[in-house]
Amino acid sequence: MKKANWPDKSEKLAGAEIPVALRDLPRESTTSRWWLWLLVVGITGFGAIAITIALFFLNRANQPLATSGGSSSSSAVAAPQDVNGTSKIASEDNVLGHLPYQEAPVDELVAITADRRIRLRQSAAQKFILMADAARADGVILSSLSGYRTVAEQDSLFFEVKAQRQQNAAKRAEVSAPPGYSEHHTGYAIDIGDGKTPATNLSVNFENTAAFRWLQENAARYSFELSFPRDNAQGISYEPWHWRFVGDIDSLETFYRAQNTQK
Repeated sequence: MKKANWPDKSEKLAGAEIPVALRDLPRESTTSRWWLWLLVVGITGFGAIAITIALFFLNRANQPLATSGGSSSSSAVAAPQDVNGTSKIASEDNVLGHLPYQEAPVDELVAITADRRIRLRQSAAQKFILMADAARADGVILSSLSGYRTVAEQDSLFFEVKAQRQQNAAKRAEVSAPPGYSEHHTGYAIDIGDGKTPATNLSVNFENTAAFRWLQENAARYSFELSFPRDNAQGISYEPWHWRFVGDIDSLETFYRAQNTQK
């Protein structure tokens, strides 16, 4: 039986046996510890993200700006070079599929016809004469129809004929280059016909002649090649009569450096 004036054991444990200082402190909340941990993690994570973004923009600021064509605008970056260190002609320099060519120096031209009307550069002229002689020995006559042309002559050929035929520029360019863009300016290009079938001159029907068949089999021996075969990369109409000389370094660079701009 419990005595009237004595507290029981449970009351002592609940009050008197717990020091006053400890009883007055609030109990630490588990929830508050989680919020503190999340706050620390959040601040740390935000700092890492801020550092990453700062490093990204710092890196971008140190890089050269790119031009619209994807190349660097920095003066330290050189323009594309060919094997000889000369800057390549930009591909946008073509006009209606034709590439720019300079006129051959007049003092390098040699006549290949008796009337001296048709001329080529000396290296090309010598090889063409040898080729024509070889063809004649095989019973084939290679007629020279057109060789070197000035820019002024090409101007007339392009614009006057365009007006006469009422052609638009794109249609005219399929069969004739604009002035300044003809292989004939170089002195290395020549139009060839069959002396026995002149009706096929400067037409696709030339491919059916003995002269064309002979050229296909033998022209490479004399360093001549067809300029505009079927489905050529420049989109120029097929011209079985138009051949060019590529038998020395200058002629090779003239035509193949220009071709590389289309790739």
